[in-house]
This record gives sequence, C-alpha cells and structure tokens, in this order.
Amino acid sequence: MSKKQPFENNFEGLSIEVRDNFTVALRKFKRKVDNSGILFEYIKSQTYEKPSEKRKREKGAARSRWLKKQRMLNQDK
Repeated sequence: MSKKQPFENNFEGLSIEVRDNFTVALRKFKRKVDNSGILFEYIKSQTYEKPSEKRKREKGAARSRWLKKQRMLNQDK
C-alpha cells in the first residue's frame, strides 16, 4: 500500500498588495490563483481520477484546442 504524497507547491508565491479595498484585492487574488492552476493541481493530486474520466477530460481539452485553432484560421480569412 502506498500513501498519498503530500501536495508539493511548485508555483511561485502569489501575492496581492492591499491598498484601499480588501474585497477588490481578494477578487484579484482569487483570479490569480484560478489562472495559475494551483487549485486544479491540488485537487488532482488529492483525488483518484478514473481512466475513463481522464480520457474524457483530455478529449475535451483537445477538442477545445482544435476549435480555438479553427477560430484562428477562420479569423485570418
């Protein structure tokens, strides 16, 4: 039996300077965390993903990349 390995933080430190409004700074911080993918990596490392779910996720990502490429090609015309 193997134990789950603890989440290793390989990301640079995220920081936001709070000037006047804390809620604005909190929104900016949440957006930064979301864009960096820290939460996704944490959840991914803490839970088991079935092979079928992994295939589905990867296929969806490939489809979105393909659609983006098609939009870019059609935009150039």
